[in-house]
Amino acid sequence: MINSCIYNGSVIHKRFKPKEHFFKYKVFSLLIDLSELNELDNKISFFSVNKFNLISFYEKDHGERDGSSITNWVKHNLKNKNINLENIKIKLLCYPRILGYVFNPLSVFFVYDEKDKLISILYEVKNTFGEQHTYIFTVDNESNLIQNNCSKKFHVSPFIEMDCKYFFRILNPSEKMSVIIDQYDKEGKILFASQDGRKSVLDSKQLIKSYLKHPFMTFKIILAIHFEAFKLWVKGIKFIKKKFKIRNKITIEN
Repeated sequence: MINSCIYNGSVIHKRFKPKEHFFKYKVFSLLIDLSELNELDNKISFFSVNKFNLISFYEKDHGERDGSSITNWVKHNLKNKNINLENIKIKLLCYPRILGYVFNPLSVFFVYDEKDKLISILYEVKNTFGEQHTYIFTVDNESNLIQNNCSKKFHVSPFIEMDCKYFFRILNPSEKMSVIIDQYDKEGKILFASQDGRKSVLDSKQLIKSYLKHPFMTFKIILAIHFEAFKLWVKGIKFIKKKFKIRNKITIEN
């Protein structure tokens, strides 16, 4: 039985200051058990791993971003957290490529021990400049709601300063999936962002149904980012120039 699945849902962004702004889009994501990549490649029509198809998943879109194993990349980085890596299971929540294209503003790695207990989360954040920063957290509680916070270390939006804090709230995925990010500056909350979804099995039938509901989803995501940025600019919100360049950074958080 395949553990990987589909989540159909929506993305919401709400900005609170200096002017209010709101948008909501329908999307679907895949939660991929990385141990099942070969099985998914062989069993699901219209879907391929590391090669072009109507819907596909490329390892080079994540981790080291050079096509190498993202499972090995996760394990390598978890060594710095003194986590027992024996018999761990890694699942990745992300958008798939559609017709060869994807942009993932946020991908989330869920790491489980041999007893299926969630032991670590990696938040992999990308911007439209081709850069990436991954925040790595240990999970040390039994609750299905995991909460993490850290300082912002990566330029994402050209309309939000770097001197901010993130507060992540995320459900251990089951029948429902929910990721919430609240962003704060010194004066209070700037932004609320969320993604939610309901679970479907990952098979050929459900995958094509999700695709037909959102045939150009990945293109829509990048167009929507620029369209919403244009509306923020029209509202007179200050444009903030990116001060430094990175490619792929990682921070080990508390």
